[in-house]
Amino acid sequence: MKSGELVLVHLVAPREKFWGILHETNPSGVTVRGLALDAFESWMREIARGAPPSSFPATVFFPLHRVERIFADETSGEIESYAERFLSVVGGDARDYLK
Repeated sequence: MKSGELVLVHLVAPREKFWGILHETNPSGVTVRGLALDAFESWMREIARGAPPSSFPATVFFPLHRVERIFADETSGEIESYAERFLSVVGGDARDYLK
C-alpha cells in the first residue's frame, strides 16, 4: 500500500473497521485520515443532502498490534468500492471531503 491510497483498515482489541486515506506505514503502526466505517453511510448521506455532517474525518495512528489487515478500497466484481459508492451518491471525490 502506498501513501495517498484509500484503504479499509481492520482492527482488533476492540474490533472495528476504519476507512480513509493512508498517510504512513512504519514498523510501529499506520496513520490514516478518515472515519470509522460504521459512520461512513450517515456521513456520506449528510454531505449529499448538504447538511452539516455529524461525523468528521480525523487523522488517527493505529499501533501495529491493533492492525489485523489493510485492504485497498477497490471494486471487487459487482461490489463497489467505498470511494465509488461515495462518488455515485455525492457526486464528488471522497478524497476532497477527507481533507
